[in-house]
Amino acid sequence: MATKEDVLKALSVIIDPDFHKDIVSLGFVKNLEIDNTVVSFDIELTTPACPIKNEFKKDAEEAVLALDGVGEVHVNMTAKEVKKSEKNKGGLEHVRNILAIASCKGGVGKSTVAANIARELASRGFKIGLLDADIFGPSVPTLFNIHKPDVGADEQKRIIPLEKNGLKIMSFGFFLGDSPAILRGPIVSGYIQQLLTGVRWGELDYLVIDMPPGTGDIQLTMTQTVQINGAVMVTTRQALSLVDVAKGIEMFEKVNVPMLGVVENMSYFDCDGCGKRHFIFGGDEENIVTKKYGLETLMQLPIKVNSGLTGHLDREFSDPDVKVMVDNVVRAIGKKAFDKNTTPQYEYDDENITFIWPDGVKSVVSNMDLRADCGCAVCVDEYTGEKLLNRKDIRKDIKPTEITPLGNYALKIVWNDGHNSGIYPYKQIRALEKRV
Repeated sequence: MATKEDVLKALSVIIDPDFHKDIVSLGFVKNLEIDNTVVSFDIELTTPACPIKNEFKKDAEEAVLALDGVGEVHVNMTAKEVKKSEKNKGGLEHVRNILAIASCKGGVGKSTVAANIARELASRGFKIGLLDADIFGPSVPTLFNIHKPDVGADEQKRIIPLEKNGLKIMSFGFFLGDSPAILRGPIVSGYIQQLLTGVRWGELDYLVIDMPPGTGDIQLTMTQTVQINGAVMVTTRQALSLVDVAKGIEMFEKVNVPMLGVVENMSYFDCDGCGKRHFIFGGDEENIVTKKYGLETLMQLPIKVNSGLTGHLDREFSDPDVKVMVDNVVRAIGKKAFDKNTTPQYEYDDENITFIWPDGVKSVVSNMDLRADCGCAVCVDEYTGEKLLNRKDIRKDIKPTEITPLGNYALKIVWNDGHNSGIYPYKQIRALEKRV
């Protein structure tokens, strides 16, 4: 008869592709039991919609069945329980994960991306809700072709969300119809709180929130009302959109919402005439957002006619780009559960910033080198990439006045020349460092 040690050794050959460690050392294997020739155990994933769940299960069954004395294997796939936040009350009590899809610039396709993520997750059998939190410009009613619906309430006066293809949907647009929302700030905040906690969402694996553009009252109200597990920033690589990405990153970091990554929408199109791939806003395959801000690029979405990427979500469709995007988003959520601190320790003086990195490496970067390497829109032409900042024009006594970590990917630095829009990815800093 196989022992527990035998089973764990057999399972240790299964490597998680995101963490690059085996599932045993990661602590994924739970409740291992052996009854004569029958072996049963759980594999606890970091997030319920893990795209490699079936692959893990198949590999685990094959690895254990290969052991002498094992005739039957029962693998139960579970997901790590998310610690419930005391903030998530009302209709959110049974929601396991809250995912914000955001942009600071309107018109970049944020609502379409949010709706596609929610719809794809629901098609995979998960319990999903989609909240359209854009009070002034709700898009979900149009995307799903739901106009003037009969929205009801339960005995506790909680709003009952509409359901379409297994997806629970709520939007302020269901109440507005074609009328504009002419509302002042305090009233808007009240409506947002009602949509968050006054809707009978029930049990959900994920609630996807289509955030409104900007960094104002609505965003602050939402982050103060509920605990958001992670945020995805949607942008194009067009210059004006990229400028606003930095504002969104700073906003979420200030309210302690983890940034999962960026979806670059309307990135390119594949020409059916010449057969070439054309990047609409310039450049090439390079993940420009990752380079500028250090955030992972989760997907570069193309423009395609008659696909889920251009709306029409009330009909059946299957888009391979949407599937890959959702896989990447879900894996980013899972990685956050095991996110280790990669923020360096740092101190600065009149000449240098000294870093001690989590791997123990100590290095310095001169204030002048780092200030001159700023890639923000003030220092670099967003359209041409030409340097606008001349090193000779930087004051000789340049030094930081404030340094703020942005998650595990970058630092925000305010300089004594008044410049405060620079975000420095750790990769950029390490390219300039000198080890000591």
